[in-house]
Amino acid sequence: MTSTRRQPSRINVDELDPAFAERFASERRPACQLYLVSPDAIDEAFADLLARALGAGPVAAFQLRLKGVADEDILRTAEALMPICAAHDVSFILNDRADLAARLGCDGVHLGQSDGDPAAARVLLGQHAQIGRTCHDSRHLAMEAGEAGVDYVAFGAFYPTNTHATRYRPDPSILSWWSTLSGIPSVAIGGITPANARPLVEAGADFVAAVSAVWDHPDGPGVAVAAFAAVLEGSGRQPG
Repeated sequence: MTSTRRQPSRINVDELDPAFAERFASERRPACQLYLVSPDAIDEAFADLLARALGAGPVAAFQLRLKGVADEDILRTAEALMPICAAHDVSFILNDRADLAARLGCDGVHLGQSDGDPAAARVLLGQHAQIGRTCHDSRHLAMEAGEAGVDYVAFGAFYPTNTHATRYRPDPSILSWWSTLSGIPSVAIGGITPANARPLVEAGADFVAAVSAVWDHPDGPGVAVAAFAAVLEGSGRQPG
């Protein structure tokens, strides 16, 4: 793919007017969907928790995110969880490791800014793989990711989160800007719960990612997924 990336010295897209998207009519987009991310630590009981979560309401994707874990453990965990996702028609995304995703036959991979090149991942995984890219709070990184051929961009953290340390805190207007500019879906991540998801949905998120709000819910992950479903149902936007 020939790169046509814009030069940041010419225009700083991260300083665009937050109300940029309000100047344009919005086309109808599908309802926002739930994107589950695994907790940092997983034991043998997690397979049952995942099955209950996926059976409680619509979930578009599940990302296995294990940091500081041996490859053998990632492979073993993925092999146990992939059939559960397949049974519920949920995409299985592996975090960071395009090489392991290719070996496992995952539906896709999510790449952080230091986790490899999307174009290289595309060569490994093929044209039908779902490749996502972390873009933090940066419009410029999102545009680069789009030009590299990713299938979604992820912005966040929108709210305080204990899942992992982050210094980025984008305004929800970045979701409106992106949905106006691009047809590539966006994922909102970071401290999202059923109680605070609505502003992100209304801003234009195509997916909201949830971690502790689901796995640490006092009444279990199924209750949490059902609560998200109540918020996301019918969230598709009409033309403005």
